[in-house]
Amino acid sequence: MELTFLGAAQEVTGSSYLLESDNAKLLIDFGMFQGKEEDWNYQPLDIKAKEVNALLLTHAHLDHSGRIPVLVKNGFRGPIFATPPTIELTKLLWEDTVKLMKEEKERLDRKRRRQDKPPVELLFDEDDIDEASKLFVPLPWNQTERFKEFQFTFRPSGHILGASSIEVNAENIKLVFSGDLGPQDTVLEPPPYIFEDADYVVIESTYGDRQHKDIRETRAEFKNALSAAIRDRSKVLIPTFVVDRAQRIIYELYLLLTQEMPELASTPMFFDSPLGNKITAVYSSYPEYLLPHLAEFFQGMDQEKLGIQYIDTPEQSKKLNNLDHALIMAGSGMCTGGRILHHLKHGLWNPKNHLIFVGYQAAGTLGRSIVDGARNVKIMGEDIAVRAQIHTINGFSSHADAKDLLSWAKNFQPDTTFLITHGEPKPAKSLAVSLGNMGYHSVIPARRQSVTLRPRKERIAIPPPEAYTIGQKIDNFVAKYPHKRKLVERVLTALLESLEDSEA
Repeated sequence: MELTFLGAAQEVTGSSYLLESDNAKLLIDFGMFQGKEEDWNYQPLDIKAKEVNALLLTHAHLDHSGRIPVLVKNGFRGPIFATPPTIELTKLLWEDTVKLMKEEKERLDRKRRRQDKPPVELLFDEDDIDEASKLFVPLPWNQTERFKEFQFTFRPSGHILGASSIEVNAENIKLVFSGDLGPQDTVLEPPPYIFEDADYVVIESTYGDRQHKDIRETRAEFKNALSAAIRDRSKVLIPTFVVDRAQRIIYELYLLLTQEMPELASTPMFFDSPLGNKITAVYSSYPEYLLPHLAEFFQGMDQEKLGIQYIDTPEQSKKLNNLDHALIMAGSGMCTGGRILHHLKHGLWNPKNHLIFVGYQAAGTLGRSIVDGARNVKIMGEDIAVRAQIHTINGFSSHADAKDLLSWAKNFQPDTTFLITHGEPKPAKSLAVSLGNMGYHSVIPARRQSVTLRPRKERIAIPPPEAYTIGQKIDNFVAKYPHKRKLVERVLTALLESLEDSEA
């Protein structure tokens, strides 16, 4: 059996793994690339979509689900297995993505017409979403399903509503795909399921080299940032992932209002996302996928005590620019698009304002640039000074930190092999060292690297990813600049001939 890493290999986005047996091809996730790898979404697919028999989706986030309509556009027609809330959330995110892509296309096409260039092509459209949506097959947690020779079970991963780790059995080999793991002490969802046996584990490593602040320290830091904004009568901007992080922040605001900061009631609060209300409604619809007290919160009247106003129309959103004092949550969480860009454009320059990051900022994103200390950034074609007070609060993360990852991993048997993905090189390597100290063998695969999987008694060593690095770089270069393929071939041919001559 072969496992090929099509994305999230030494990077944090584009999660996708192809599992091939003798008679079938199974995809686990097919996500979008974000940040500096965003152009990869428009490259030809690394696989023949029509040959893929089925897809297992760990959760709804676009870096795991976002290119499924592209796969369908290219001919995939197999079943897509996912938990019921994952299906609902994914459809909403796809619809919102098409809307944002169309808005961006309209803006770019105006500029391209002036430059006498052809219009931009959409990655996918509503028709592709409709076709993809027809392929969903709901599979609740802890229910085993069979497809051809594959047997698989979805287990809670503790990340977002309906998110799963997936156990796959085939050809006497047991694999576990962690998906995105949540912390051991979760706040909204049940904690990650504890596995005890697997031949191979594909484990995420987003925070493999660091630990989050504990919940008390995190909440204190959040409170202090809000207290300063209330004292200054200034504006608070919170770039927010609309799935899970927004609902978590709503709950944290409720706790502050009712337990420690009654003065928060004097601050107008807005969730500027047409998608936000719909997502929160999905949370209310699936209490069995939440911790009991959170199910009560989302189904009850407690949310109304906050007085958060949900903003839908662009006109309503623009009016928020006129407010000097308000708390505004808006997508996207990494500032790669969405309405947060408008609010940053109008508020990032003001030293009185506060910008609070409550989630991971991938390399190459606007959010990462600001977190890394950029003093000026370009937003919607305009240079904007970064003068607002910046706060980074990673303790609200729905990702496991290094301690959580190791706590989850230590339950596997000593002869388990870990394949480390969904992390930039530094955290991935740090997790590999930690796993090695615990006695486990691990590998950090490269993108497009294929690994031969064997039962324990027949296992062979997995080649290091360095063997694939040069070929991977050449493939990526040619894919990005296809018109230079012949030049690359000439250079490589000349180099090989030179090496042969030197050997002679």
